[in-house]
Amino acid sequence: MSRKKRGAFLQQLVYTGPVSIFFILVILVPFAMGMYYSFTNWNGISGEVDWVGFENFRTIFMQDNAFRTAFWFTVRFTVASVILTNLVGFSLAYVLTRPLKGRNVLRTLFFMPNVIGGLLLGFIWQFIFVKGFATLGEITGLAFFQLPWLGDEPTGFWAIVIVFVWQSAGYLMVIYIASINNVSREVLEAASIDGASRWQVLRSIILPLIMPAVTVCLFLTISWSFKMFDLNLSLTKGGPFRSTESLALNIYVESFQNNKYGLGTAKALLFFIVVATVTLFQVRLTKSKEVEA
Repeated sequence: MSRKKRGAFLQQLVYTGPVSIFFILVILVPFAMGMYYSFTNWNGISGEVDWVGFENFRTIFMQDNAFRTAFWFTVRFTVASVILTNLVGFSLAYVLTRPLKGRNVLRTLFFMPNVIGGLLLGFIWQFIFVKGFATLGEITGLAFFQLPWLGDEPTGFWAIVIVFVWQSAGYLMVIYIASINNVSREVLEAASIDGASRWQVLRSIILPLIMPAVTVCLFLTISWSFKMFDLNLSLTKGGPFRSTESLALNIYVESFQNNKYGLGTAKALLFFIVVATVTLFQVRLTKSKEVEA
């Protein structure tokens, strides 16, 4: 190896070596250990680890009704959250790219919920749903505020969706704002001169040109929705009767409360496969619809 190549190798080693080591120790090694434990009946505490093969996966598919309920809840939650969060985020971005007074203040206000931790945010909204809405219901007499928001399966589902959208839409708003601002002003002016309406400009010019941002935002919201845990734990704890339990919370309960670490890691492995498959399909689909400005 020549001195030049040796120097380049050492330079790459210095820059990427520490990061690679941490990536291996923090990501790859725990992932490999999780795959191993998914084929065991380890309880997460004892030193005895018995290999059971595919027994955990057979239990999940044949006997675990709670996992199927959590999976269906997570799918419904993901669909609702992805659609609503992107619609709200894009709508805010579209409005706040207009020449409005105080738009920078509004951008900050809409982004602020994203910087609040999920558990803290969940406990704040738990107080709002239980105490705040009850008080408003007594004052106004409106049935909307008198619903059992966290005590019933349908309203509990939408309570979690509302808080998730409220927390995440501001982050997507920032991405959409950056993308909309990069749309060529000349193209928009030409469309306006040709008599195109705002809806035609939005549908035929802005949306096709911001598809890279749509790809990123869909990827983020699908990933966040599938992995939603902290809001679920702080708002409903999966109740009533585990009807609002997400997959992430189901895995947590199985592993750390029921002390079935092997079964929990088997569920986590299936969870990873589902999320990876869905996100790869989504990225490939939206990438094919991107156009160049």
